[in-house]
Parts: sequence; C-alpha cells; structure tokens
Amino acid sequence: MDSVKSQSHEVHINELAKAALNQHVANRTYSKIFLLVDENTKKYCLPVLKEIFDGPVDSILEIQSREENKHIQTCLQIWEDLSNLDGDRKSLLINLGGGVLTDMGGFVASTFKRGIDFINIPTTLLAMVDASIGGKTGVDLGSLKNQIGVINQPQMVLIFPEFLKTLDPRQIKSGYAEMLKHGLIKDEVYWQDLINKSNFTDASCIQRSIAIKNEVVLQDPTEQGLRKILNFGHTLGHAIESYCLENHDRKTLLHGEAIAIGMILEGYLSHELRGLSKLSLDEIKKSFLRFFDKVDFTDEDIDSILQLLKYDKKNSHGNVNFVLLQAIGEAVIDIEVPEELFQKAFAYYKE
Repeated sequence: MDSVKSQSHEVHINELAKAALNQHVANRTYSKIFLLVDENTKKYCLPVLKEIFDGPVDSILEIQSREENKHIQTCLQIWEDLSNLDGDRKSLLINLGGGVLTDMGGFVASTFKRGIDFINIPTTLLAMVDASIGGKTGVDLGSLKNQIGVINQPQMVLIFPEFLKTLDPRQIKSGYAEMLKHGLIKDEVYWQDLINKSNFTDASCIQRSIAIKNEVVLQDPTEQGLRKILNFGHTLGHAIESYCLENHDRKTLLHGEAIAIGMILEGYLSHELRGLSKLSLDEIKKSFLRFFDKVDFTDEDIDSILQLLKYDKKNSHGNVNFVLLQAIGEAVIDIEVPEELFQKAFAYYKE
C-alpha cells in the first residue's frame, strides 16, 4: 500500500512503515533514542514494536493516558526526564500512543532544546486518521482543548493497523467519527462507503482518511484558511467535550463521541444557513446515531456549553466562526451563527 506524502515527511503503513523506521534510524546518528509510552501502550503495544524496530532504545518514558492528563505538568515531567537522561539536540523521541500522547510528545519534542526530531506511531484509530497527522501538537489549558501548542511536523508517521486489536469498541468508534468527518467535508463517495461498510478499520479506509486530511494540510499547513474545514463538528464538539470533562457528575466523552454530537448540531446549522438539504441532514443524524448513543442535555447544560464557545481557536475579533456544509463533501469556513439557532440545533438533536 502506497505511503502518503506531505511536504516534509511521509505516512507509511504496515511493511513500508517497518522498513522506513529502521532505515531512518540506521541512516541518522542520533545521540539518544527515547520512547514515550503510557500504561496501556507499554503493556499492549510495546511488545509489538519490539518485533518491528531493530534499533536501540536508550530510555522508555512513561506517562498516564487520558485527556485529563494532557496538561503542561505532564510535559514538565517529560522535559525533566529527557534532561536527566542526557537528552540533547541530536536526540530522537518516538511517540507510541493515541492522540493525547502524540500531541504531547510532539509538543515536548518541538520545544525541548528548541526542537528535537520526533516520530509518531499512533496506536488508536483516532490518532491514525487525525491526531498524529498534520503537525498539530500541544496540551489543554484546564478543561479547554488544545489551547497551548505549536504546529511542527514529525520525521514520519508510522501506521500499524495491528495495534487496533488492543482497543475496546468505544475507542474504535471514536476514531470512526473523524473518518466520517473527512467524508463529510471533502469526499461524498468516501462518506457513502463508510456508512455502508462493516469493516472501517482496514488499511485502505485508514489510508483514504489520512490522504484526505493530508490534501487539506498540504494546501494550508498553518490553518490560515482551507485547513479550518477539518474543524467541522469541533466548535460545538470541543465545547461539549470540555464541559463533560470539567463536570465530574457527567460521563466523560471521548473526542469522537463529542464531535459526533457536534457534527449533528453543526449539520443542522448548515441546513439553516448554507442550504444543506434536509435529506442530507437526516442522513448525517441517522448515521451517527447508529453508532453513538444519544446524550441528554438540560437547558442549563446547553447554556454552559455555549459559554465555552468563546474559547474556540478559530474565533477572530470576538466572533465565533463555524465550519458548515453546503452539501456532503462541500465545506465552507468562517460562518457566524445567530444565537437563536443553537437552541434549535439542540432541539433537533434531541428529536
């Protein structure tokens, strides 16, 4: 299966990934090679990586998984570990984990000694098709998603679908939401294929999702325009995710679960403001609710969620800017939404 090429690196899958990793390390004179894992990837994925990677690993650094640990204190721990273990500017950091880990590992590598090389080996479907692709790195600010970070590209991204066998179904579905998003914003044929497919974790589906995101990032690497379409469903989705994260009486939602809700809500806004057909809107809602349980929101919940919109990274000059759909496969950016439509969107979701 062909690799996906970006401006600065490639995304390799399966055997090509194995060959690329070993060749890259053999051809470089890294002073130290560090491997970043969490408690899950250390147990389930590290043994597999040891079969794949021929080179030496000088030190294994371990952090705690989950979104609530994606903060600057965890980065401080990693920076201190790298420093105490004699890491220098010729070191390499290999990030073995999901999106939380690759986001933080990339940020740590981009800032340690003002920048060292890093390689992402995503182990969740979400990270494979989204988080590890495109060079976004960083951490949360309290419960606010991805407020601190930089855009910096890895040396390569290596995809091994075998790692997906270690995940529970909820994690798989979380990644599926991002794959569906790629179809909604850029490729109606891919959307139709995914919603009618029983196995969406095969290498060809993953590769297509990566290719769609890569096509967008190549045209707008620093998110000045087109790249914003990748945030469809994320404006309200991130606010919902943050709200559930900071309220301990609510079930914490995985990223994909939150943006699935966000895509239904923003689909409704697209229908009202950009002419997305009612047929397409209902197809979007039906498709997501086949895989994701409906979440109950009170009026007080909704008010609190809407208050969090002011922290969205796409905002400009005090305005909350949305990505909406004109049709499935056609997204538009920088759309302002009248406040009265938010309640109607939640009402549609609840129906």
